[in-house]
Amino acid sequence: MSTSTDQQAEHGVRRGIDPRGPRFGAGITAVLLLVTVVLAVAGAETAAFWLLVAIAALFAWGAFAGITRHPYGLLFTTFVRPRLAPPTELEDPRPPTFAQGVGFAVTLAGVVLALLGMPLAVPIAAAIAFFAAFLNAVFGFCLGCWLYLWLVRARVIRTA
Repeated sequence: MSTSTDQQAEHGVRRGIDPRGPRFGAGITAVLLLVTVVLAVAGAETAAFWLLVAIAALFAWGAFAGITRHPYGLLFTTFVRPRLAPPTELEDPRPPTFAQGVGFAVTLAGVVLALLGMPLAVPIAAAIAFFAAFLNAVFGFCLGCWLYLWLVRARVIRTA
């Protein structure tokens, strides 16, 4: 997923991102998604639904505006990154941006299915998205990024 600055220049990537930024955002997202699951299981379906709507909107922001314009990215850049050592390498922003789109699709499916009368869709969608966010936050494994790279290798997505 991460590439060195030389590899980025070789592949035409103009600007990389600090790979710790998406992990920071994934940590916040994982907590929000876990709260969503707990609310739904505890019987607070309405609160869980609206929290999932908000999370879906945040995923949409990252997917359509780009990972560099996401509110969590701005929090990381403003408050966290200045306190850290410079990153050893930068990451192509396209895979994390694609991953935001995957998160949006999963959470949007939960919202739409809940509106169609399937209330269990909220905790199920939140749990699926939580799993992916947890993997990224704790282990640095971005499931959506892996999917992006797999689709690029399969030539489903073109990068140039």
